[in-house]
Amino acid sequence: MFDKIRTFLEQVKSELRKATWPWDSDPKAKGLKKYKELVDSTVVVIVAIVLLAGFVAVSDLFLSKALVLLTRAMS
Repeated sequence: MFDKIRTFLEQVKSELRKATWPWDSDPKAKGLKKYKELVDSTVVVIVAIVLLAGFVAVSDLFLSKALVLLTRAMS
C-alpha cells in the first residue's frame, strides 16, 4: 500500500514539473510583474462572471415578468 502511495506521489511530482505555471520564472521580476499572467487571467475570469451574472439576472427578470403576464392573461 505504501509503495502505491509513493509511486503516486512520484508521478504527481513528475507531472507538476512538466506543467507551465502562470508566473514569470525570471528572478529579476518582482511584485505583481512576476504574476502578470496570473493577474490578467484572474481579471478576465472575474469580468466574465460579472457579465454572466448580469445576463442571468436580466433574463430572470424578463422571464418572470413574461410569466406574470401569461398567468394574468390565462385567468
